[in-house]
Amino acid sequence: MADFEEELRLDAEEEAREAEFISCNLPNDLKDKFSTDDILYMMNAIVDYYMESGVLDTKGADDDFVDINLETVAEYVCKKAAEENRGKFNPDDVFFVVQADMDFQEQCLD
Repeated sequence: MADFEEELRLDAEEEAREAEFISCNLPNDLKDKFSTDDILYMMNAIVDYYMESGVLDTKGADDDFVDINLETVAEYVCKKAAEENRGKFNPDDVFFVVQADMDFQEQCLD
């Protein structure tokens, strides 16, 4: 079993891979708009949304499918960023981060 420090290192490596994936999958006009720190912040805010909203606790018509409104998630991320003085993000831009995050998560399930 890996010790706690090893688990933290592995988590940090996974977050870095996810942030790189998201950055690489943004539209060209957004690639330089968000720093790695911005993307990491958004990734954490996305997780917060899923935990706070309970959206992952509900089941859709198909037990393996949960309908997530990416626009709602993007709006949540922008609102949270503003509340925490992380900056003013445009939900239309953040939508692409949320979408790339979802793509990364789905890729990891395959």
